[in-house]
Amino acid sequence: MASSSAQKRKRGSNDLDEVTLRVAARNEAEVGPVLACFPALQPPKTTPFCLYIRNASEDESNTEKKKPRKESILVGEAETVEFVSTEESQPASAGCSYLVGIYDKRTKTTTLREAPLHILSRQVKALKNLKSIEVSSEERIKLRNTLGETFGTKKAKAAIRAQERNRVDVDAMQGVAGHLQQRIQANTESLPTQAEAKATADSNRLIPTYDENAQRPEDVYKLHDIIPEVEFNALSITPLKAAATMHERKALLPHSRSNWINQHLSLIFSAPKPNKTHLKLLLYISAMFAFKNASKLVNDKQALQERLKGVPSVVVDGLLSRFTETSRDKNQTKITPQAETMMLTYMFALCLRVDDYATDTTLLAKDLSIAVTKVDPLFKSLGCKVGTLSPSELKRLGLPDSAAITKRAILKIPLEFPKTRIQRARR
Repeated sequence: MASSSAQKRKRGSNDLDEVTLRVAARNEAEVGPVLACFPALQPPKTTPFCLYIRNASEDESNTEKKKPRKESILVGEAETVEFVSTEESQPASAGCSYLVGIYDKRTKTTTLREAPLHILSRQVKALKNLKSIEVSSEERIKLRNTLGETFGTKKAKAAIRAQERNRVDVDAMQGVAGHLQQRIQANTESLPTQAEAKATADSNRLIPTYDENAQRPEDVYKLHDIIPEVEFNALSITPLKAAATMHERKALLPHSRSNWINQHLSLIFSAPKPNKTHLKLLLYISAMFAFKNASKLVNDKQALQERLKGVPSVVVDGLLSRFTETSRDKNQTKITPQAETMMLTYMFALCLRVDDYATDTTLLAKDLSIAVTKVDPLFKSLGCKVGTLSPSELKRLGLPDSAAITKRAILKIPLEFPKTRIQRARR
């Protein structure tokens, strides 16, 4: 134990060799050590490497004269592989410096020299002069389909087979291309023009006759295009004017449970002089409400007349002729969906006239027990825009500011109908 402890060196002993560190000055003309990094393939230890240096001038825009910056490339060649430093070497060593220490035993001095880093890539000599074969899109699709047929799922294989079946052979189509063009040209000659298609679509709208060139909203839908003059003159408002109370007036209506009709009836009789035209319109709209609710009785005119008590027979006949259809096989009269749509658009056109062309669609939807999402499109088919009123429009209609939150169907000029949407075919 004593002998072993005697051999230990004490801290601060003179037996320790002193080593001097020195940093060598950088000399652009000298070639020093370099560091090499091989990310993929390690070369044999016997592979010789050469360092090539080239001078690259600094930025020519700088007026000060500087020393040329020397760039180096490290190249090595084995039996089958070549190694060359890549452009990634400079970004990899940015912001740091690599130093190599060289120890001199004679002077006991360690000299630190700068060693640039080189990241090397490899190139197989046998493949150096080979060019990649360009693959066409058809060959790429064929190879991809082959891979899908081998390793793909059932769904992927079915999609590949469907694509193969639907593929068009261009070479086979060349002989019939001219014939197809002639057939297409002959068939398209009979197609209507854009103006003719628009006129056909307008004529098939389930709305009253309208004037597209009208300058005022009241001129778009003529009153007697909605209610024939004979029926309009047959409506009698004398009992309504003779009634003493609103309760008696509501009892005289064919349909007395409509809030929209009752509100307007109160407004008309609250004025100094009741508007006779609006009274007749309310009476006719009420008859349309009652006619719609009695849709199961349209095949029995006598029962229908009893249900629409107080409505002139000429009005009942007009409603039956315009808003019902008779089946050929069973000879039965009924209100079809198309006829019901037409009846609602005729009714809404009259409501617009009473409302000064700004109608509350939500209130009408509740009276008709129809969703407002179905009522709004019918007003749009009349050329209306559904939205809230501006302050100037509220003032014009004599409505309070609180009515600004209510959406209304507004008929404005120029008249704009909704465009027909083209549905995309499902794949």
